[in-house]
Amino acid sequence: MGRCNLTAMGRPIGKIEVDTTQRRELERVSKSHTSQRREILRARIVLERANGSSLEDISERLGVRRRIVGKWCARFERHGLAGLKDAKGRGRPMTIPDATKYRAITEAVTKPPARSRWSTRSMGRKLGISDTTVQRLWQANDIKPHRTRTFKVSKDKRFEEKFWDVIGLYLEPPAKALVLCCDEKSQCQALERSQPGLPLGIGHIRTKTHDYIRHGTITLFAALNYLDGKIISRTAERHTHKQWLDFLKQIDRETPKELAIHLISDNYSTHKHETVRNWLKRHPRIHLHFTPTSSSWMNLVERFFRDLTEDVVREGSFSSTKALVSAINGYLAERNMAPVRYVWKKEGAEILGKIRRAKLALAKSKTSEL
Repeated sequence: MGRCNLTAMGRPIGKIEVDTTQRRELERVSKSHTSQRREILRARIVLERANGSSLEDISERLGVRRRIVGKWCARFERHGLAGLKDAKGRGRPMTIPDATKYRAITEAVTKPPARSRWSTRSMGRKLGISDTTVQRLWQANDIKPHRTRTFKVSKDKRFEEKFWDVIGLYLEPPAKALVLCCDEKSQCQALERSQPGLPLGIGHIRTKTHDYIRHGTITLFAALNYLDGKIISRTAERHTHKQWLDFLKQIDRETPKELAIHLISDNYSTHKHETVRNWLKRHPRIHLHFTPTSSSWMNLVERFFRDLTEDVVREGSFSSTKALVSAINGYLAERNMAPVRYVWKKEGAEILGKIRRAKLALAKSKTSEL
């Protein structure tokens, strides 16, 4: 524990003994950007005292009362670093009635009149309590009205058959074969901001104008190699079965001829065009596997499209479709030098169980509305 040295006259010389470990921790907390303000203040008080400063000097320098300085010095002397922590159960207890607490919790999951959801302020005004109190009650009960998750349950009659067909390729990839997750990212817009924004700097965020000039769109065809994460890609101005067939021919050219190819794609009509089917008959090494309708989440290339959107498309400013294509190709070239593999880890039975529960919840919701 820390110990205060005394002079012969019995007055403290203003120095607390702090060992190396304690000093290292106190210095870490005092310089931390994540510690709470009161923890930083207490660490600085003890460090100042350990360096020989008087209670009066510390009080003036840190802007706190002398009594507070003495309190935390004494706590440190008795209990060491543990003495600088708040005691459990301290603080004034919440004094609002239980009935009000109950309403703040139960009414939060209902729709308010003329609004889409409750906020802490609107609930606080209705119940006559502070928005901070509402926030604490919601946090303690894991209520988050401001958050929403999107979903759609597939109505495909052959859902489970298609589901296991695709999941099986992820969980047990076939030998001497490639598994390619394929799709198109259509309507990639070449948007040019109307004015140049300020770059990111120390002390300020980057800026961009809210308006833009449209320079047309392109379609990106992509095939993600499930085994190594590399991307085979192609861009086109249009999005028809002809462009899709050109992409299939490119895949055929750029993959080893001795390997079978299993392509995972969605049910878009261009993927099933008669011309495409005839070509596939002449190339039996290529096998198509279709995800169930409304189940694009099963195609891992969608995960890559999200990264592409965030890293290149959304924040960029492009003066033409050519500039957009150049940016996308540059990103793909860099990525293929150090490919990122997306690995499917979820068990199929667990996913199906979740989907069945969702269907039951939807059925109950429809029943309650009748």
